[in-house]
Amino acid sequence: MKKINIGIVGGAGYTAGELIRILIFHPRVSIQFVHSTSNASRSVCDVHTDLLGDCDLKFTSVIDQNIDVLFLCLGHGDSVKFLEQNTIHKSIRIIDLSQDFRIQGTFKKQKRNFVYGLPELNKDQIKNAENIANPGCFATAIELALLPLAAKKLLKEDVHISAMTGSTGAGQSLKPETHFNWRYSNLSVYKAFEHQHLHEISKSVVQLQPSYKKNIHLIPYRGNYTRGIIASVYTPFKGPEKEAIRLYKNYYKNESFTHVSENKIDLKQVVNTNKCFLHIEQHGDQLLITSIIDNLLKGASGQAVQNMNLMFGLEEKAGLGLKGTAF
Repeated sequence: MKKINIGIVGGAGYTAGELIRILIFHPRVSIQFVHSTSNASRSVCDVHTDLLGDCDLKFTSVIDQNIDVLFLCLGHGDSVKFLEQNTIHKSIRIIDLSQDFRIQGTFKKQKRNFVYGLPELNKDQIKNAENIANPGCFATAIELALLPLAAKKLLKEDVHISAMTGSTGAGQSLKPETHFNWRYSNLSVYKAFEHQHLHEISKSVVQLQPSYKKNIHLIPYRGNYTRGIIASVYTPFKGPEKEAIRLYKNYYKNESFTHVSENKIDLKQVVNTNKCFLHIEQHGDQLLITSIIDNLLKGASGQAVQNMNLMFGLEEKAGLGLKGTAF
């Protein structure tokens, strides 16, 4: 059985580490190279130390174009720079984990078009895509909370969101707000009402409900834990709670990773998995949707592999049978 040859650029970061962990056990994948100019010739296990015994790859500064798909695990703005400096053969599909192509969807210099890679929204387009713009982590959690309402044109007023992410959401580079001494036993708001993921959230909602012109308000929090996103999303809804739950279950009934729970949900249920869990509650005229994901998996690398599986006609869950921590 022919394997899919893949390359990873930006191999020393958190999302690349998660990607390697998934792909070394993927039954249909062969990792050809992991690119990192700052770590060239070092063992991948020297950086991603938990891979000792599972991975004998070394970082390289060379881009081998004898591959089928290239994952870009670069910082925001760096994917464009990389593609401007490196001409990637047109036959190679690109899955970009930065935000560089989520809104405009094109890289004109190499005539590449990018499909927004949220499978629960664009599955058919993903299956036929040459390039994927992987969604943001907050965007994934919040979009999955809103899509069923937008699909039925039921968003009538402003949407309000309070959401918290773990420290890995800020990336591996050390900053004052990611330092252990600052983050421990601490909480803070950042980018209130202006988080960059709001643009792609609005775009996805309008894709399903073009008439929606109201505001989506997001208050993001930095959590004092390492991974996972919990988003509390609420907006007016006319109808009984049972009707809302049925609406959500019907929308996601054929989805592999997004599930509606009638019980209360918590982050440990999804950490280390590619799942999104949703819980629906009616409070007066407000519908509260709680959404939880692992920001590094369903919010980044796991979803990237899910997209790769769809692009190459593989079983959607291939390589993604990951076990949550549970306790």
